[in-house]
Amino acid sequence: MEYCEHCKMKHRTPDEAKALINRLNRIEGQVRGVKGMVENDTYCTDILVQVSAITAALNAFNKELMASHIRTCVAEDIRRGDDSTIEELVATLQKLMK
Repeated sequence: MEYCEHCKMKHRTPDEAKALINRLNRIEGQVRGVKGMVENDTYCTDILVQVSAITAALNAFNKELMASHIRTCVAEDIRRGDDSTIEELVATLQKLMK
């Protein structure tokens, strides 16, 4: 896994990228399912339960991505002596915890 400091890109392994894309594809399918539920006049609480499942899936995606980010990008920057990544991480966590 390689991190480009200047262009702020993260080069993921094929397995890592595949796992993230698979999660996103499942979430996308769930969202399409909820859209269909609305179009088919499904009862509100049934839709809310599905939206809650989507929220949980997005949170799981965020946790996986954040863990990878800390283990790679943040750790590599700190090893190089670049502590600015810590402030970036703090700002990101604050945005996620609104």
